[in-house]
Amino acid sequence: MFMETMWKRSLCVGYRPCLASGSRSKGIWSFHDIRSCSSPALPAGRITALEAVDFWKRHFEKRGVTEPEQSSQHIIAHLLGAKTIQSLEQGRLTEFLSPEKTEQVWQLCTRRLSRMPVQYVIEEWDFRDLTLKMRPPVFIPRPETEELVELVLTDFQRNPGMGLSASSQQTCLEVGCGSGAISLSLLKSLPQLKAFALDQSQDAVDLTRENALRLGLQDRLQTYHIDVMKDAETVLRFFSNTSALVSNPPYLFSEDMASLEPEIFRFEDHSALDGGEDGLNVVKKILTLAPHVLSNHGRVYLEVDPRHPPLIRDWVEVNVEELQYVETRNDINGRPRFSILQKEKSNKDHELDQD
Repeated sequence: MFMETMWKRSLCVGYRPCLASGSRSKGIWSFHDIRSCSSPALPAGRITALEAVDFWKRHFEKRGVTEPEQSSQHIIAHLLGAKTIQSLEQGRLTEFLSPEKTEQVWQLCTRRLSRMPVQYVIEEWDFRDLTLKMRPPVFIPRPETEELVELVLTDFQRNPGMGLSASSQQTCLEVGCGSGAISLSLLKSLPQLKAFALDQSQDAVDLTRENALRLGLQDRLQTYHIDVMKDAETVLRFFSNTSALVSNPPYLFSEDMASLEPEIFRFEDHSALDGGEDGLNVVKKILTLAPHVLSNHGRVYLEVDPRHPPLIRDWVEVNVEELQYVETRNDINGRPRFSILQKEKSNKDHELDQD
């Protein structure tokens, strides 16, 4: 488990913060682009799983594919019904692959050769204790977001009454649900929680619904195709008295978009990445809406760029009276990655309560 976790954290295939200068590709690739990538011919003789791993590792290295060994191992382990090569018995690794399995290896590795992220190649990925379906261009969840979920869970467990009125159920609103990773993880860990998830992408909403159904969590999750940047009135009409608002919003600075690794730039939805000139376009909209959708003492949990927390604190002090900046939390690498805010009644509201 330790090796698998560390491997997942080291794999930069599809990582949002990972930048590489000189990558100027335009838009998301089509399947035709993938098939047109030159790949080695199928072997004339038989080949074992270990030989296939080594063969594709060398071919990935030659073509400049990131994480060549991990990519090769993960694809072939997946085709053999395992999470990692290390978890397979030696006999499985040294026996010859069937012609059908060999062809599948070549098909999937050719997709990786096009720089398609491994998560899209094998069409699934593990997030905490969940295995989620994945498909482009829906945003791929990163390890940092697992830490965001842990922050929310810790607060809910330490304070079961957080943002909860006497007559209401504890609820969570996720803005920008992608594959549903955050909401579904919270629902699995908190049996009494009800979640609402929204995204501007219909692809993301559909994938979240599919993952919820596969995990048996659909009864406690409601999904909505809503763009908070364009449909603020809809958000305000649908949501109120929410215990927590959680989001891993687009937070890249626009100038960084052209420097993304091909895995990200070619395949993932740019609207889930680009946060505008300062990376805060969607963040500011979320914080503007937060006091209207949260219960008193309800909290906002954001995953952001390490440059953002002081900017968010200063902006909220000036622009959102009912939100108080609680704290900044670091990620596992020591970077200021998470901003936590809380709704507090304004002085005017307190005066009305006293009357």
